[in-house]
Amino acid sequence: MTEKRRLTQFHEMELDDRILKAISKLGWSEPTLIQEAAIPLLLEGKDVIVKARTGSGKTAAFALPLLQKILNSKLNAAEQCISGLVLAPSKELCQQTRKAMEQMSEKCGKVLRVVDLSSNDVVAQKHVLSERPDVVITTPAKVLSHLQSGAMDLKHLETLIVDEADLVFSFGFEKDIKKLVEYLPPIYQAILVSATITDEVMNMKSIILNNPVILKLEEPELVPESQLSHQRILAEENDKPAILYALLKLRLVRGKNVIFVNSVDRCYKLKLFLEQFSIKSCVLNSELPAKIRIHTINQFNQGIYDFIIASDEHMLENPGRNKSDRESGASRGIDFQCVTNVINFDFPKDVNSYIHRAGRTARGNNKGTVLSMVSIKDKTINDEVEVRLKAGYMSDEQIIKNYQFKMEEVEAFRYRAKDAWRAITRTAVHEARVREIKAEIFNSEKLKGFFSENTRDLQVLRHDKPLKTVKVQPHLSHVPEYIVPKALKRIATTPITSTSASTSKKPRYFNSSAKAAYENKSNNPLLCSEIDFGKKHGGGKRRK
Repeated sequence: MTEKRRLTQFHEMELDDRILKAISKLGWSEPTLIQEAAIPLLLEGKDVIVKARTGSGKTAAFALPLLQKILNSKLNAAEQCISGLVLAPSKELCQQTRKAMEQMSEKCGKVLRVVDLSSNDVVAQKHVLSERPDVVITTPAKVLSHLQSGAMDLKHLETLIVDEADLVFSFGFEKDIKKLVEYLPPIYQAILVSATITDEVMNMKSIILNNPVILKLEEPELVPESQLSHQRILAEENDKPAILYALLKLRLVRGKNVIFVNSVDRCYKLKLFLEQFSIKSCVLNSELPAKIRIHTINQFNQGIYDFIIASDEHMLENPGRNKSDRESGASRGIDFQCVTNVINFDFPKDVNSYIHRAGRTARGNNKGTVLSMVSIKDKTINDEVEVRLKAGYMSDEQIIKNYQFKMEEVEAFRYRAKDAWRAITRTAVHEARVREIKAEIFNSEKLKGFFSENTRDLQVLRHDKPLKTVKVQPHLSHVPEYIVPKALKRIATTPITSTSASTSKKPRYFNSSAKAAYENKSNNPLLCSEIDFGKKHGGGKRRK
């Protein structure tokens, strides 16, 4: 049996102590494979094409050596200048990269400054550029506009990085990149980072890079089974709400979760469903502006929500040039941080979609789980996924294991879930989407000027007919003990509450037959109210 090769540790890579302290704070115990391979090469100054799957740690692989090089050059620098330029295909990815680099350079204080120019506020961008930050992160179109206007100077640039290069070129940025090269100094280090090396990437190699090293790790599409487990629950459409309700309220699923459905309408239907049980969630709606999507992702990453509901749409599954906003919508670039579970409420429509969804968890060295609800109509695709996973893991054993979940044990949850799910009509879903769009219109800085001149339009929006909302019943947020399966009472760690009211008065009985009728009713939880049932079984206080 061969021994596992020892990885070169961060402290052995000649990184500054301040960077090492930031890495330690982030909880990175050791580098990933791509980081171990790429960082030494980049510190040597070589041009590199980095190919590694999503979630393998590519951002740190290029960011750490970039920050180290800037710290080294500052020791002898005569003036402040832009040393690093990072190009990305989407606004979301630009912001995520900036945040990641700020975390890695946190202990450097004000010595290093990283800015993101992907927003639309040109005046603010020009002010930021006048201070000549160390690293600029933006899209190719934005950087070119600033160079052509004279607001930006790259004469002293040392490092050019193109992140998600295959997406950058598929978004139609080739012409921008070729024009950008004209503004670069004769000598600079170039790095192309991508999950896949396409023909477009190889065609751009001769334009940007000089004698590059192609760093291609032979990795499976997904992380090893020891890091990522695949499970399924056989469930038809009518079973799904009750199963999800039971899983979440009994805390059989813990940590941060991404729940996938197959349409935006399903996102809002599921959000309204969870709201009825006091389970907070947020929706990632690709139809909203990039700034709103970024805010939603940040809220999830910051732990404000434990559940984010996302849809797989054709536009996101096939990242390409978006005519309305070509700098947005690259789903692959979205970084959901520290996701414990991916829940396929709707089974994906094809194998690639399953792989893409599963890639949202078990990122870096973290562990994760993919839990899918599989109906009879999903059997064909489920079998195709199984074949793909077996080939990827080179295994003959079943990869997607059956989750130990007995449907008969959640029958008591079904009547609540069924009523809650049925209450969410198409009208309710439509109005939830309208409400969100209106909220963004009212909060839009760009539209404030318009509304100040067109007050009637604002009044029409504000005084539109009230939105019908799904009625939220407070008692549904509690799980009465009588509906919890015996086998799960020891496992479930959430407070299983009896919803009795201790201050309620005991009913008066006018005769013995009325009292007997009340007793019979209170013994049956399906016939009596939860308050009455709680009183009967010790939840309420007796009057003296």
